[in-house]
Amino acid sequence: RSNAGETMPWSESVDTVLSNKEGLAAFRTFLKSEFSEENVEFWLACEDFKKTKSSTKIALKAQKIYSDFIQADAPKEINIDFHTKNDISQNISEPTLSCFDAAQSSVYCLMAKDSFPRFLRSEVYKELVKKHQDRNQKRWLPFL
Repeated sequence: RSNAGETMPWSESVDTVLSNKEGLAAFRTFLKSEFSEENVEFWLACEDFKKTKSSTKIALKAQKIYSDFIQADAPKEINIDFHTKNDISQNISEPTLSCFDAAQSSVYCLMAKDSFPRFLRSEVYKELVKKHQDRNQKRWLPFL
């Protein structure tokens, strides 16, 4: 559970939101409302992928990320440029832990520059701030 002091720092960067469980949940809810939750799902899948140790699992996870997010008509296809998509397609048969870095970086920039500022103006974010403010007041004014 996060404390009330964390709500405002979330507005500083998309990193702060992505690294906080409650912030991430709120951001995902917002992205769902904009029909772009595949961006955060792809970013999280890449973060998980980079921690993979076994070469068998690297190949399996890479293939899953590719089929879910990269290949043409993927169910959660992300919006990345042709060259990045092409590079991944050519190297997916022998994936490395960095094979999705360019795509992940591109999606991160899109979220940071585009989705995140809208998130900060959204009702989802305002509700989150209000919830934390209420929680904070109750903590300091238990007699209310």
